Amino acid sequence: MLRTDPGIAGTGPQGAIRYPAGVSPTRRAVFLDRDGVVNDVVWRDGTPVAPLRADELVIHPDVARQVGRLRDHGWVTIVVTNQPDVARGLLAPEVLAAINAAMTEQAGVAHVYACTHDGVEDCACRKPRPGMLLDAARDLDLDLAGSWLVGDRWVDIAAGNAAGVRSILLERDYSWAATSSGAPAADLEPALRVGSLAEAVDAIVDD
Repeated sequence: MLRTDPGIAGTGPQGAIRYPAGVSPTRRAVFLDRDGVVNDVVWRDGTPVAPLRADELVIHPDVARQVGRLRDHGWVTIVVTNQPDVARGLLAPEVLAAINAAMTEQAGVAHVYACTHDGVEDCACRKPRPGMLLDAARDLDLDLAGSWLVGDRWVDIAAGNAAGVRSILLERDYSWAATSSGAPAADLEPALRVGSLAEAVDAIVDD
């Protein structure tokens, strides 16, 4: 996994975060999926996928405004993104780094965590597992129960729920489609469903 802030503290059972006695996290965050939330998906053969080149990155101006609203209200903004094309040999790590750097500059997010494993590697960080969120919480002293996640696919919602984060789904035609991780659980639900990032941010800043 690639991340902007190295260093992971110890973990308790099942990857739960363990803090010293008398110490509790104080910072609240908004976790943002990348493709389909911060930047547009790229459509290839009728399938929504991630950009493979920096010139395929499209971020609408309102995204930076919405991220700025979160920042102005004191939220730590963190992108958590699955990028299995690195493991599949379709995306060079340096190209991923360039895409993420451009995304960070244009959108104004503070941190980026990227899982570069394929599903067959059975890692702990690939969504729908919560590893990236748990790592960020350890690295950045985050209060997960007070935090939010905004995603456009069921794997985002599953990862947020597993980490104890309140989740918001940007509802898309493909949101509940099966992925390489399988199909969503029948009882999987976000805390809120919206049609735009602006709607999600409205709900978060009113929290």
